[in-house]
Amino acid sequence: MLAAIPFPNIGPDIFSVSIGGFDFALRWYAMAYIVGIVIGWRMAVAAARAGRLWAGGVSPVTPEDVEDLLTAVIIGIIVGGRLGYVLFYQPEYYFANPGQILVLWEGGMAFHGGVLGVVAAGAWFVWRKGIPAASLADLIAYATPPGLLLGRTANFINAELWGAPTTLPWGVIFPGTAAQNCPGIEGLCARHPSQLYEALLEGLVLGLVLLWMVWRRGALTSPGRVAGTFFLGYGLARFAVEFLRQADAQFITADNPAGYVVRLAEWGMTMGQVLSLPMIAIGLLLLMWSARRRQPA
Repeated sequence: MLAAIPFPNIGPDIFSVSIGGFDFALRWYAMAYIVGIVIGWRMAVAAARAGRLWAGGVSPVTPEDVEDLLTAVIIGIIVGGRLGYVLFYQPEYYFANPGQILVLWEGGMAFHGGVLGVVAAGAWFVWRKGIPAASLADLIAYATPPGLLLGRTANFINAELWGAPTTLPWGVIFPGTAAQNCPGIEGLCARHPSQLYEALLEGLVLGLVLLWMVWRRGALTSPGRVAGTFFLGYGLARFAVEFLRQADAQFITADNPAGYVVRLAEWGMTMGQVLSLPMIAIGLLLLMWSARRRQPA
């Protein structure tokens, strides 16, 4: 008998109402974005107000700066996340159906694209306000994990982005024909809850590490240290979880059941792993740059 966890009876909508023949719903995924951004905003404001956390006892970013930055970051997340999904995961489909690019309510966001969008928003803000780029990057990175924790949890509630088949006792029986299509497995198919693995590693663990670094270890006095830790931590966590995560359907073929986008004999990497490598490299470079800046002349 299969030892697994049945999927909880939770739908993708928190609630829905019908007005004039139209259905309006508040989805868990949308709520995750909203609450994650609000928590990150308040965390950034608290750090900006605590002058003792920064070099010289003065924050280079004011609470007013954080509030001004918020709108640019939201736009960067949405535009970058959507374009990242379009370009990295399904370019052929969206180039053939460009009108579907704007259909955000049907899903399709890429975290790596969202990062690029936030980087662009931050670069624009640095140019406009003259704030040190590394310090602003540290503040944004420090405030990001709550959104990752909630977003990956919402992926689980939506029963999407599930993991590979498993016989481990904490495997989850996700609903739907696609999730139950497991070659070689008869009966119910349990899968790794890879969304929760990512929520734990990228959101909770990485978030606690950054909180400890900022409030206990004075990491904001070394520009680039927090951002470097975030990039490295996220990249390593995502790269590792990809081994247990089902590849996107468009990459899976009869001769490539693992969905690798880079292949060398029996070895390969998924799109998530390929996109995580630059994050790992950037994280290491930022940490080395930050460490060298602290060395006495």
